[in-house]
Amino acid sequence: MNVFGIGLPEMALILVIALLVFGPKKLPEIGRSLGKAIRGFQEASRDFENEFKREAQQLEEAVKTPTLPDSQEVATTEATTTESNNHNATSVQGS
Repeated sequence: MNVFGIGLPEMALILVIALLVFGPKKLPEIGRSLGKAIRGFQEASRDFENEFKREAQQLEEAVKTPTLPDSQEVATTEATTTESNNHNATSVQGS
């Protein structure tokens, strides 16, 4: 058994030291709190991963969405520019 590079003898030593420092009554409470903290971290990590995947999927869908062909984009841009120029000319004449 090897968890985080710590073998069974090292884990037993840590448990004995914790037992001496905190006492037998406090140790289960500390273990429970540590377990809840680890579970919370795992849930947050899972939520972050799911959110990241969802955003990546939305970006992929946005990239796959067809855009206007170049000729239509140019025509749209020209129409917008002409409209804008006509509006500016009307504003200047009205002043």
